[in-house]
Amino acid sequence: MDLKEAGHHRKLQLQELEEIRRDAYENSWNYKTKTKASHDSHLSRKQFEVGDKVLLFDSRLKLFPGKLRSRWIGPFIVEHVYPHGAVDIKSIETAKIFKVNGHRLKPYYEGFAVQVVEEIPLSRSE
Repeated sequence: MDLKEAGHHRKLQLQELEEIRRDAYENSWNYKTKTKASHDSHLSRKQFEVGDKVLLFDSRLKLFPGKLRSRWIGPFIVEHVYPHGAVDIKSIETAKIFKVNGHRLKPYYEGFAVQVVEEIPLSRSE
């Protein structure tokens, strides 16, 4: 085998290696886009409006959480909603307004009335 033929064979090997790398890159890209689309389809988009009551996730509590301690603080009142996902909220106690990421908020529901529909005694009194 002479040097010219060996060089030609090596160039073919390098071209095949580049094709394999390109195919692997394209397959990886396709997998990532499909995975992202699947993940994003399961996310629930939260829409807040001015005047809504919300709870704020306390990220500082992550370091030393109490076992039964809630990670949500509030309620706060929504003052302004920005189109890029940020939200201005106002504290009810201090009346301070500050801007937070909308992903750190969840709706605060209040005023649920507990009604007993029917009572069934557990002991038999015969």
